[in-house]
Amino acid sequence: MIKKLLIANRGEIVTRVMRACRDLGIKTVVVYSDADKNMFYLKQADEAYNIGPANPVKSYLNIGSIINAVKESGADAVHPGYGFLSENASFAEAVYGCGATWVGPPTSVLNSIDSKCFCRSIATEAGVPVVPGTINTIEGVDDIYRFTAEHGYPIVLKLDKGGGGKGIELVKEEGQVKEAFERISRIGMLAFGHPECYIEKEIINPRHIEIQFLADGLGGCVCLGERECSIQRRYQKIIEESPSPVVTGEERKKLFEYTRKLALAMGYQGAGTMEYLRSEDGNFYFMEVNARLQVEHPVTEFLTGIDIVQRQLTIASGQGLEIGQEDVEMKGHAIEARVYAEDPVTFCPSPGTIKKLDFPEMDEGALRIDHALEEGGTVPPYYDPLLAKVIAWGPTRLKAIDQLKRGLTDFKIEGIKTTIPVNLLILGSERFAKGDLNTGFIEALFTKARGDVKPLWPNM
Repeated sequence: MIKKLLIANRGEIVTRVMRACRDLGIKTVVVYSDADKNMFYLKQADEAYNIGPANPVKSYLNIGSIINAVKESGADAVHPGYGFLSENASFAEAVYGCGATWVGPPTSVLNSIDSKCFCRSIATEAGVPVVPGTINTIEGVDDIYRFTAEHGYPIVLKLDKGGGGKGIELVKEEGQVKEAFERISRIGMLAFGHPECYIEKEIINPRHIEIQFLADGLGGCVCLGERECSIQRRYQKIIEESPSPVVTGEERKKLFEYTRKLALAMGYQGAGTMEYLRSEDGNFYFMEVNARLQVEHPVTEFLTGIDIVQRQLTIASGQGLEIGQEDVEMKGHAIEARVYAEDPVTFCPSPGTIKKLDFPEMDEGALRIDHALEEGGTVPPYYDPLLAKVIAWGPTRLKAIDQLKRGLTDFKIEGIKTTIPVNLLILGSERFAKGDLNTGFIEALFTKARGDVKPLWPNM
């Protein structure tokens, strides 16, 4: 079993992983940039190491600095969290290279699924439907014209090695092709070092459904239910829930079968998520795999009672799953709202000092807040503005929504602006209460709420 774990991340996910480590008796090592030198969890960890300046390229994305901390601390394993280096095969190889264990899928998996086209080909071979489009990357605009001559518009250009909502261009007509191709190629080179892209036919008003799974690398793979992630803006999730208001038992069974096929074909080990689109006519299409812990994993934990982070750690230690699909039981309904340090009108970042902080009254098993906040603490401008996640459970969907509303209403943060009002606007809408969701929900809601004035959502 892992004895000392280094957590190569910052913010709320650090406190989440630390909690799992405490329950398993694992010592913790945290790293921090100059901007995070006063984070309260530095004192709660067994050891803390500075890894560089505020600029994430020189700290949280600096493989050399983090590996030095691994060596100096004697940590025998590394948990990458989400974002930053969490799906970086070079980082995983460096961890293995210094004799430590990587908490995540093997580098062979990370290297292969880095390419979305590779994942599409694996899915096709496994008999899992993918969004209609090209299997291979395209060479230029002529390939786009040839594709649209046969399939028509709208289409979506996607970076083969993109992620985090970046590198996705909707093309509605021929006049947009050249500019969209040039833009996505430029973003790909600047953000990921890879300009290659492929084509998908645009699925109109889809629902975004993902399946959480655990695979032990020994042939065992269980699915922990689906999450509805359709409430998003510019491909960034805002509210997630489980179960989906529309997925039937038969559809869930089919998605589980797809997910197990893909995970086993990839040689997956650890926690992961298979993402799908559900079209208006009820067809499901595989999109991609997230080879890391998801921000929204607490939704599934509330629903199943399974601690996903603990399972990551035991699997990385070489233990089997010790549970089968028949042991996974989903009870009630769980829903999560992400709270960002952003202006709720313009969605511009709102860094600063937290002058006052009040949490709602916690109800164990029904309300949970994952965060790394404290009164007097600073929210720096250098990183993703996610502040906290408020997660609620109820015996029914409507009761879970009411519980989440209470939690958000009583969650008071002063000194910076937050998106709590946005979350409450969404949760209070009649359409959301009915479960009438798709990925265009936010744009439609905000257009209705503010006339023609649409908020600016940052490309994070």
